[in-house]
Amino acid sequence: MAAEGGTIWSNLLPRAHNHRRFRALHALGRRGHSRPRDRFDRAWTRQAAAGTAGKVTASRGRRRGMAGERTGAWFGFGFCGFGQALGSGRGHQVLSPEPLRAPGAGLDICRVSASWSYTAFVTGGGQVELSGSARGAAGGCKDAWASEAFLVVLRPGPGSGPGAELQAWAPGSALRGEPLWAQTVVPEAERKDGPGGGETQAGPLPLLPCVRAYVSPRPPFYRPLAPTLRARRLELGAEHALLLDAAGQVFSWGGGRHGQLGHGTLEAEPEPRLLEALQGLPMTEVAAGGWHSVCVSETGDIYIWGWNESGQLALPTRSLAEDGETVTGEGLNEDGSEVKRVARGENGAPAPFIAVQPFPALLDLPMGLDAIKASCGSRHTAVVTRTGELYTWGWGKYGQLGHKDTTSLDRPCRVDYFVDKQLQVRTVSCGPWNTYVYAVEKEKS
Repeated sequence: MAAEGGTIWSNLLPRAHNHRRFRALHALGRRGHSRPRDRFDRAWTRQAAAGTAGKVTASRGRRRGMAGERTGAWFGFGFCGFGQALGSGRGHQVLSPEPLRAPGAGLDICRVSASWSYTAFVTGGGQVELSGSARGAAGGCKDAWASEAFLVVLRPGPGSGPGAELQAWAPGSALRGEPLWAQTVVPEAERKDGPGGGETQAGPLPLLPCVRAYVSPRPPFYRPLAPTLRARRLELGAEHALLLDAAGQVFSWGGGRHGQLGHGTLEAEPEPRLLEALQGLPMTEVAAGGWHSVCVSETGDIYIWGWNESGQLALPTRSLAEDGETVTGEGLNEDGSEVKRVARGENGAPAPFIAVQPFPALLDLPMGLDAIKASCGSRHTAVVTRTGELYTWGWGKYGQLGHKDTTSLDRPCRVDYFVDKQLQVRTVSCGPWNTYVYAVEKEKS
C-alpha cells in the first residue's frame, strides 16, 4: 500500500530456516518518511569547485600472506576527490578496480579503514599511513580507524605489559604532536574490578580487543558495553550500531528512523537490543552502511534491512526506476551480469518499490552463491562469495560499484574485473563513497 507521500516500506520476514527464498508478506505505507541527505554531498561540491582536491601519490601496495599462500594485492575504486590512494586517481573517481597506489612503496597492508576524505592503511609491521585530505605516517600501531571527526589509533601501552593506549588524533595533524585524547585500556583479565573471564574480543576497531568497550566518533569517545555482551565484532553506521556476539547473535541500537535497526519499527533504541527476527540463525559477519545493515550467516545467507533509497538493499527502488535503471532478478543473466529492465511482480504488474525495510530480509545472490564477507558504504553494499567473487549494488555515482560506469543498481551484480584477471577476492572494505578489495591469484589447475 502506498502512503500519500508515495513512500513504501515493507515487512519482509525470514521464513523457515531451511528456505533460502522468501516473499514479501505485505508492504505498509507510512507518512512523513524523511530522506536523509549524505552530509558530504554538498560539502564535496563546494570543495571541488574551489579546486581543493589533492593529487594521488603513486606507489603500489602488494603483500604476500602466510607461508604457502598465493601473492595478493589490494585494489580500489570509487571516489578519490581528495587524492585518496585509489588506483590511478585521475579526476575524482575510479570506475573499475585498479591496483592500489599506497602512500609508501611495498607496504604490507593488512587493513584499510576509509573515511569520506581520507583513508588509513595499517601494515603488518605496525605502520599507519594516511592518504587523501589527511597525510602522514606513524609506527608502533596495532590498529587504526578513520572517521571525519578524528583518527583513532591503538598503540601498545607503556612498558612491556599487555595493556594498550587508545589515541584520538585530528586527521589533519599528520599524526604529529600530541593526540586530542588518549586513554589506557586494560584487558579484562587484569582488571580487579571488572567481570572475570578475560574473554578475547576478536573484532577490529571500533571494537576494543579484550575490553568490553568501543570507540564512537562523537563524545563520549570511549563507550563501555554491558558485561553480558560478549562482542566479537562491532560496526557503526551514520546513526546506528551493530554488534555480533560470540554466539553469532546480532544486536543493534541507535537511530532507527530508516529501519536500520531491524526491529520492525522506526523507533530509536538507546541500548543494544537483540535482533529477534534472526534468533536461531548464527551469523558470522555484520556490516553497517550509512542507514542500512547487512549480516551473513554461517551457511552463507545474506540478511539485509534499512534504507533502500539507492537500491542498497537489492530491493526495487523508485529512484532507479524513474531513471530507467532498475535491475531485477528477471533482468540478470545467469552469470550475474546486468540487464536493465523495469521491475515486475508475479502477475506482470509493476513490483512495489520499497524505500524502507525494517525487518531483516533474506537476499539471494545469482546462482545461489554463498557469501562469506560483507561491507557497506554510505549507500552501497559489497559481498564476497565463497568462490572468491565480488558482488556490489546500490549507489554508484562515483564508480564505487566497480562496473566501469556510474550506474546505480538495485540488484547484486558481479564485478567482472577480478574474474577476468583470474583473481579470487578475499576481503572487501567499503568507504562511504569508495571500495577497497584484497584479492589473490587463482590456483592454477
